[in-house]
Amino acid sequence: MAIRVLIVEDQRIVREGLVAMLEDEEDIDIVGEAANGQEALTLFAELTPDIVLMDLQMPIMDGPTAIQKLRKTHPDARILVLTTYATDEFIFKALRAGANGYILKDTSGDELMASIQAVHAGQTQLSPEVAARLVAGVSMGTPEPLTPRELEVLTLMGKGHSNSEIADSLVIAPRTVKVHVQNILGKLGASNRTEAVSIAVRQQFISL
Repeated sequence: MAIRVLIVEDQRIVREGLVAMLEDEEDIDIVGEAANGQEALTLFAELTPDIVLMDLQMPIMDGPTAIQKLRKTHPDARILVLTTYATDEFIFKALRAGANGYILKDTSGDELMASIQAVHAGQTQLSPEVAARLVAGVSMGTPEPLTPRELEVLTLMGKGHSNSEIADSLVIAPRTVKVHVQNILGKLGASNRTEAVSIAVRQQFISL
């Protein structure tokens, strides 16, 4: 029987390209298309596809959030991430959310088809570049993911802002900033703010 696929991609031209590529495959049945994570959750409940081909950066609800929510309601869902992002932050966020595979958009049609079949068969599928980064991350001790607020604080730290300036910018109390800074240092294994910023830039959590 054909593998029933739900495509989740916010860029229409990319989504249409994926449909055109896959609908000619005898073993693939495109059962639905979603432009964001929220639509994906609704369509998954209606269509129960075999495979969800999931983008990461989308409006309304991003891929990692949608993956996490799908895992809670449908633990057996098989989700293959297809994205342009190969940074540690995106890779670990998606896999920790529950993705079964992570491949890049520069993959060939044959490789994409093979990845879909592999995930459908219960295997984990990773692009070579992604697998290499995972191995490197494990050997280096990849930092614990930062929360969105911690990333905001870290970004302002990288711009040289003091705790009081960060508090004013984010409209939060200075003591709250201090707690965020302590959490950031702990998660990144840094001894000071400068080291934390250096690690974050190297890991591509932020850019300066």
